[in-house]
Amino acid sequence: QVQLVESGGGLVQAGGSLRLSCAASGRTKSTYARAWFRQAPGKEREFVAAISWSGSRTTYADSVKGRFTISRDNAKNTVYLQMNNLKPGDTAVYYCAADPEYMSSRAATYDYWGQGTQVTISS
Repeated sequence: QVQLVESGGGLVQAGGSLRLSCAASGRTKSTYARAWFRQAPGKEREFVAAISWSGSRTTYADSVKGRFTISRDNAKNTVYLQMNNLKPGDTAVYYCAADPEYMSSRAATYDYWGQGTQVTISS
């Protein structure tokens, strides 16, 4: 089993920055593709960003492109999401995901999920 634990969420003002982390434990491998999704109250889970196992390829939702950066440290089995110029629309629970095979923007692709961390942006 693979466990994912997000951290770094909190309350920040619009225009501020926040850095999320997601540490993996259990029988995980550095070759897992990693991703971030988010879900606001009453809304469906939304893709945010994904990164390939090597870190050479990344993809972002249009809503966060240019503001968010996904990265990973395979030695630590950790993926990060640097969020800059945060907006009230970014308020959501952010979830970390991992898949042993492919990078994708589809939630159904990912086999493992964290419990989520709350990010709240005040205006």
